[in-house]
Amino acid sequence: DRSRGLGDVYKRQIKGGFMVPENYYDVTRWPVGNPYQDIGEVINSIIADIKSQQTETDINDGGKPGAAIFIPPGDYHLTTQVLIDISYLKIMGAGHGFVSSSIRFNTPADEWANLHDLWPGGSRILVDLCPQDGDEEHAGAAFYVKRSGAPRISSVAFENFCIDGLHFVDDGLGNNDPENTYTNGKTGIYIASAQDAFRITGMGFIYLEHGLTAYNSDAMAIHNNFIAECGNCIELRGAGQASKITDNLIGAGYKGYSIYAQNFGGLLISTNNIFPRGASSVHLSGVVRSCVTSNRFHSFYPGMLIMENNCAENLISANHFLRDREPWPPMQAYDNGRDDTYGLLYIEGSNNSIIANHISETLDVQYLKPRGIKPIVIRLVAGKGNYLANNHIVATTEASAAQAQPSEEDACFAAQVSALLTTDRLKALDAVAVLVEKSSAQNTILDSGSDSQVLMDRAVNAFRATPVPGTI
Repeated sequence: DRSRGLGDVYKRQIKGGFMVPENYYDVTRWPVGNPYQDIGEVINSIIADIKSQQTETDINDGGKPGAAIFIPPGDYHLTTQVLIDISYLKIMGAGHGFVSSSIRFNTPADEWANLHDLWPGGSRILVDLCPQDGDEEHAGAAFYVKRSGAPRISSVAFENFCIDGLHFVDDGLGNNDPENTYTNGKTGIYIASAQDAFRITGMGFIYLEHGLTAYNSDAMAIHNNFIAECGNCIELRGAGQASKITDNLIGAGYKGYSIYAQNFGGLLISTNNIFPRGASSVHLSGVVRSCVTSNRFHSFYPGMLIMENNCAENLISANHFLRDREPWPPMQAYDNGRDDTYGLLYIEGSNNSIIANHISETLDVQYLKPRGIKPIVIRLVAGKGNYLANNHIVATTEASAAQAQPSEEDACFAAQVSALLTTDRLKALDAVAVLVEKSSAQNTILDSGSDSQVLMDRAVNAFRATPVPGTI
């Protein structure tokens, strides 16, 4: 009797002698649509059913408990955007399914037959949306979260499935291969409304121009995800507070952000491992009283950490920064457009603490941009009252030596691991450890470079040099 509602039909199903939980849905067992052809239609139908079943806001101190939607392992095309406008919803899968599409697309097609795995797996959503130039920003999003009114939408969780943008496209900039443009207009999750207590955990995002974009976030947790080979990985826009980005594996493309946060207070960015190729590892704009601690950052370009628009009273501590050159030939033609005078750490703001970081720059002098300059490691551009102390800066250049060429199937992995592990041919690189621009004053620089490595006006800034062994 369909007049009783699809939820009534669904929750009367029996599995193994047990009643299916009332607010638990399996996309493969839902009677509307075909999830393998368009999981968007199916999930939208389920959300409509949840709303029809949960209409009362106050029944015995409850009313709208929400629901869980399960996506079993498999490939599910999405041609209809999912609109989420209810709280307390969990969409969950059984595996983030990540595998490198960049390696596949940069491997000759006639060798694909020898690969064990060709596409991402797990609980995988294939985003078949086709956004066009001029569309609204959210048009290419697989999941679009928006609700007006009070209270804010709350406690929506995405857990343990893969969102795959499938392909990048020609960006009109003359790139040799469209699959290396990081451009396709697609977004994994787009959160347009102010929200509270969202959770994104255990997810895989791949080959999307934007992995996760969220506006006006409060108490959001982005934890233990694999977000890589996306144009941009995590973007917290508008404004926000009291959120965390922790324990993720992240790697954006050369055009975009690995982590971007705008007008945020109380943001914790901790224990992430951020891969190279992002235009920046962390880009903060107008962020205050936040922490970037105990992360491992790796970049092929300057501008690893950018703090702009008067970032203030932030703690940047106990991070490991490594900048070296792209070792994989298919990607060596690309960069983020910045030269080596920009600074690995670019600081614009006041009363920030940059303490006890390890910063390594390893670059053959022939690859410096422009040729012949001294690369700048930490650059204080504007602001006052910043405190830099006990940062260990290691600037080296590599003496060239012939290396064995790895086999094609492991070329990317082998090239990058070899570059990371090679230290025996390194020699000192003449670099500027800290540059304090004239527009920045009243800063304190302690033990973050020798007397000759720190450039600043010492009449308006405090300085203590790192002792040089063998000198008095």
